[in-house]
Amino acid sequence: MTDIRKVTVLGTGVLGSQIAFQTAYCGFEVTAFDINEQALETAKQRFAGLIQAYKVDKYPGTENGQAEKAAESIRLSMDLAEAVADADLVIEAVPETVEIKKSTYENLAKVAPEKTIFATNSSTMLPSTFMEYTGRPEKFLALHFANHIWRLNTAEVMGTSKTSPEIFDTIVEFAEEIKMVPIKVLKEQPGYVLNSLLVPFLNAGAGLLVKGVADPETIDKTWRIATGAPLGPFQIYDIVGLNTAYNISAANPSEESQAFAKMLKEQYIDQGKLGRATGAGFYTYND
Repeated sequence: MTDIRKVTVLGTGVLGSQIAFQTAYCGFEVTAFDINEQALETAKQRFAGLIQAYKVDKYPGTENGQAEKAAESIRLSMDLAEAVADADLVIEAVPETVEIKKSTYENLAKVAPEKTIFATNSSTMLPSTFMEYTGRPEKFLALHFANHIWRLNTAEVMGTSKTSPEIFDTIVEFAEEIKMVPIKVLKEQPGYVLNSLLVPFLNAGAGLLVKGVADPETIDKTWRIATGAPLGPFQIYDIVGLNTAYNISAANPSEESQAFAKMLKEQYIDQGKLGRATGAGFYTYND
């Protein structure tokens, strides 16, 4: 068992809220940090939704009220220094942009205790991009989760050239303690294992759309019927969240990616259609 007991999650978006909830569900002391009251109010709604999702999936322990207890135990904070004051581990799940992450680590390095391990949940960016901003590169690495972490329970652990082997092993063990299957990524790889497989697939779907080859429903239907897969690329985009898809596409200078980013912003994000979490994205949801 690791010495990690107190965990702070920075960012309460779709995945950040899931990380906080699952960690609390497994008995850890969890603080969820975000930048304003509105974000924290949304986090409360997400936790309430997770209670129901765990129950629907009959996740072990829900029959004993464990989901409600987990949600009630999560401490919410808008004060970074207070949120990490005694943290053993900080998991960063802020928006997928370089400048926001750099700024987050610069501020975090000033206030976190020396003992605290930092982990980024970035889905596409290498931890080495940020390690010098952490003030503790030997205690910094990536810990990347898949969406719906209680069900699709992988946790990719990827260090940098400066990450301590002991810290790497500690985070592998921590992943197991929160009921994840740790995936040891032995060398820095953009997209890790999961997104090295997933992103080209999603990009292919986006390319077909922006070229006018087919609409999202047709593309998804083709993939599902012909391969037996449960979801097509645009159904996955809705689960991931269109803000995340936009940030990743906007950072890619290719003409196709820029066209997709423009489409996402103008036709979806600006209309409040951010994906499944908001009830509408490429599809409309009533659940």
